[in-house]
Amino acid sequence: MIRVDRLSASVRKTPILRDLSFSVKPGEFVALVGPNGAGKTTLLKHLNGLMKPTAGTVSVCGLDTKRARTSELARRVGFLFQNPDQQILCATVREEIAFGLRHCGIPRAEWDGRIAEAAARADLSAKLDADPLMLTRSRRQRVALASVLATDPEVLVLDEPTSAQDEAETTRVMELARGLARRGKAVVLVSHDMDLVARYADRALVLVSGKLEADCAPAELFSDAGLLARAMLSAPPIVRLARALGLDLPASGGERALLVRSLADQVAALARREAV
Repeated sequence: MIRVDRLSASVRKTPILRDLSFSVKPGEFVALVGPNGAGKTTLLKHLNGLMKPTAGTVSVCGLDTKRARTSELARRVGFLFQNPDQQILCATVREEIAFGLRHCGIPRAEWDGRIAEAAARADLSAKLDADPLMLTRSRRQRVALASVLATDPEVLVLDEPTSAQDEAETTRVMELARGLARRGKAVVLVSHDMDLVARYADRALVLVSGKLEADCAPAELFSDAGLLARAMLSAPPIVRLARALGLDLPASGGERALLVRSLADQVAALARREAV
């Protein structure tokens, strides 16, 4: 689905990415994490052809991004920017969702069904005739997401998609992304929220100063204090609590309830041992 082989990239002769190699398979939910300035956004722009490798190759859905047209990649890679206002161009939510369909070459006969389904999934059915720029930032972010969902891409790239969302909206967006992964889509998430990484990601790609510092399970990342320090990250609260109690780290990629239940079971077992 995604194959990055010895990718290096420079901007105005300044090296940003250095000899990166990794792959993402269909159905994988991968988190891209690291400090500001690590090169995460630059890497994302290579996945949809907005930037071309200085050295090495990037292949997405069998297309070499150095040779493929950006419009061709857009049909396969859905990209949700951190700032939704960078994506919104149209006067109504309906037109905004249709914009992506038009430019991805989706037959006009499919538009109404796709628009209705994407709006429903993003909880925007009642806002289809509204001016998206008059909506709250969190809703504008969901408008941008709906326009991506409507094109049914093979790869979904999410750059801090929950930065303007409350907890309920965050859960809605992340569950939509998880559902796409379960349908065989490849999902790449950039986030500084390690709780989301623990709950949803199968793998963590850790970028530090443009280099791939680690490619590992989130639980492995959270158990490595040195790696967390180099990446300027903090383990999520539930992991810190488990570590403070000397318990096993909860499994990554699970529902919050399962993580809490796992920790609660271990706390109960510890209490029983102490009572003996």
